[in-house]
Amino acid sequence: MKKLTSKEEEIMELFWEKGPLFVKELLSFYDEPKPHINTLSTIVRGLEDKGYIGHKAYGNTFQYYATVSRNDFSTRTLKSVISKYFNNSYLNVVSSLVKEEDISIDELKELIKKVEEENRK
Repeated sequence: MKKLTSKEEEIMELFWEKGPLFVKELLSFYDEPKPHINTLSTIVRGLEDKGYIGHKAYGNTFQYYATVSRNDFSTRTLKSVISKYFNNSYLNVVSSLVKEEDISIDELKELIKKVEEENRK
C-alpha cells in the first residue's frame, strides 16, 4: 500500500471519524482559512487512486468512504517504520524504547504478561 502525505492522513482521519463524506462536507471541518475545494478534491482523488477510499455516485456528485480501516493503516505504518528504522526487529524497537525511557521496566513486564496471557488463549 502506498504511503500517505500528512494532508492525505489528515483527510483520512476525517473519513475514519465521520464516515462517508462529500468533498464539500470536508470543508466544514476546516478552520479559516479553509483550503480550496479543488485542492481537497485533488487530494481525495489521489487517495482513491492509492486505494484508501472509494466512492458512490449520486448523479454528478460523489460521496467518498474509507476502504482501509484506521487499524489496518496504523498496523501497516508501524510495520513499515519497524522495517525501515529497526531492521525488522521488534526487539530493537523495544530496546530503543527502554533506552530512551519511553517505557519503564514495569511497563515492559506488564506487556510481557499480556502477551503471555494472549498466547495461552
